[in-house]
Amino acid sequence: MVVDTGVRGFIPASMISDHFVDNLNDYKDQELELEIIEIDPATNRLILSHRSVLEAKNAANREKLMSTLHEGDVVEGKVARLTDFGAFVDLGGIDGLVHVSQIAYERVNKPSDVLKVGQEVKVKVLSVDFDKNRISLSIKQTLPEPWDNIEEKAAAGEVLDGTVKRLTDFGAFVEVFPGVEGLVHISQIAHEHIATPGDVLSEGETLRLKFLMLILKEKRLALSIKALTEAPKSEDNDKRSNKKNNAVSDNSTADAPDEESGFTLGDIIGNELNDSENK
Repeated sequence: MVVDTGVRGFIPASMISDHFVDNLNDYKDQELELEIIEIDPATNRLILSHRSVLEAKNAANREKLMSTLHEGDVVEGKVARLTDFGAFVDLGGIDGLVHVSQIAYERVNKPSDVLKVGQEVKVKVLSVDFDKNRISLSIKQTLPEPWDNIEEKAAAGEVLDGTVKRLTDFGAFVEVFPGVEGLVHISQIAHEHIATPGDVLSEGETLRLKFLMLILKEKRLALSIKALTEAPKSEDNDKRSNKKNNAVSDNSTADAPDEESGFTLGDIIGNELNDSENK
């Protein structure tokens, strides 16, 4: 780029900014603060840099930020770059990383699906590494917690719509509200026996489910598919016959297997679920 400073000057494309510039015409007719990099007396021309001025300002801002920024702070920033693993946010002289897992409570496959370069965002500082000039940030921790007021959104016995997010050997995790997943235990998928949830369900599938139980302090939600479907007649007849012949009391289902009680707390939210969440 050629500039007029009273003396003819030239700014190489690599020195117009501290990041790649696709179209130099964006700078046409703009006033820039420049540093003289080289003087060529023979041609009476200057080699100038705007990048060095920006880098000097950013370095000063970086020093200030690193001394004033603390874990837990909530600050404003602008999305500078997007990668497959997260978003780099410019805090005003230094970039911090929002890992893809910290963008939203719901699953995000690619940061570019929900963020754009230049977008202004509010972030929470998770950690600051002064030695490595690294800052870890979170967008989702500035957002309302999805489990807040969950009891007001739905109650046991209600019918919900959800999307299958993950399949395990013992059941399916289904998102019923943004960021809120419940477990459909394998015993609650169908009346007939199934070997694995993947035999009848697939990730991304939309389902109608019955809300069975909520343990809010552990953020666990029990759901059922089969509770919304009729049991095969043969199964109904067998149950009625067994109850009549054995005079089973209504309270006996507390100790009954899955086929009678529908689900048990251990089945739905027991050790298997803990193992899954710790993987």
